[in-house]
Amino acid sequence: MKKSCLMLLIFTLALSAVLAQRRARGGYRGYGGESWISEDAKTAREVPTHSTGTPVWTNASGFEKDVWTFVRIKRDRSPYGTGGSWTTDAPDSDLNLSFRLQQMTSMRTSPDGCFLRLTEPELLDYPFIYMVEPGSLSLTEPEIAALRNYLLNGGFLWLDDFWGEAEWAGMEGVMKQVFPERDFKDVPLDHPIYHGVFEIKSKGQIPNVTLGMQSQYDPEHRTWEREDAREVHHRAIYDEKGRMMVFATHNTDNGDGWEREGEYQYFFEHFSEKIAFPLGINVIFYAMTH
Repeated sequence: MKKSCLMLLIFTLALSAVLAQRRARGGYRGYGGESWISEDAKTAREVPTHSTGTPVWTNASGFEKDVWTFVRIKRDRSPYGTGGSWTTDAPDSDLNLSFRLQQMTSMRTSPDGCFLRLTEPELLDYPFIYMVEPGSLSLTEPEIAALRNYLLNGGFLWLDDFWGEAEWAGMEGVMKQVFPERDFKDVPLDHPIYHGVFEIKSKGQIPNVTLGMQSQYDPEHRTWEREDAREVHHRAIYDEKGRMMVFATHNTDNGDGWEREGEYQYFFEHFSEKIAFPLGINVIFYAMTH
């Protein structure tokens, strides 16, 4: 049996067991309590909420901080963009992906995750950050400078869940402020990011859970959220040595694939298991080993 097939089988069995345990246990998992939620988020009603129960795990005593942590960036929304809030899919997507990463690799992960602004000094303690709905991206001058410094000093940013040309243009315009001298480039399927833990042979599209479940009854039902968002793009910005600093997954919603895995078996089997988790695990594995 090929390595990729064996790992997919192990992945499927492990996930099925966890899903069964989750359904039996029920309930929700905390995400650090109110202390994680800033006053500005409360005012804007941008408060992370659970859609499903999430797995609970602990790490060896004395090594609680010797772990990889999913860091989601808190940010303001552009009044001109059409994208959503920084809280979209949080915290379930972050926690579910962290748990699967621990299942499928030797990496130990934080059971709590972290929300940070780009200007917080703790940012430099973490090598990986995630921004959701960057079609509404808006950064202040201090945030632009902080992001540039973070990325040039070895950090990795994943931009995910934005649709159509207008949202791409909005995000790209802000990233041009971060790196005026650098452009996004398409990532070819022979890139090592697709050949780490899993062998990924195509850039699959993950719809939001509503469109995904509609496709259960109509195989021809669209999985794109807008007419100009039919094709999935994976693009990146590299430093002068060729190291990938920014990875952008456009016209797809990996966050829903991670977040919604425990709600519907069909969505899990067709989008979470086949596309979202393999890509998420590969991206983090790549970011941490290159």
